[in-house]
Amino acid sequence: MITAAHYTVLASGLFCIGLFGVLNARSALRVVVAVELMLNAVNLNLVAYAVTSGARPASALAFVLLLIVIAAAEVGLALALVVALSRRSDITAIDGYATLKG
Repeated sequence: MITAAHYTVLASGLFCIGLFGVLNARSALRVVVAVELMLNAVNLNLVAYAVTSGARPASALAFVLLLIVIAAAEVGLALALVVALSRRSDITAIDGYATLKG
């Protein structure tokens, strides 16, 4: 029998992988993908607890759907910014974006 604890362990593992990706990525695209992985781990926890608790899972699933839409919009905006900055200055590493302040 799969319980909420199993889903929590899986989601925490996904979140840790995403956090590792955010902290160690040199490319902005990898950071965006890692943040998306972290958001999906949160969504997995929300769905798991909504289904296993049995108390109004439809509202939790609607909230998760809203989070997925927000995450998709965030990824689209971040990718547009990365493409625009890379076309403007030919910088692919995140460290190079600090030089664009002035």
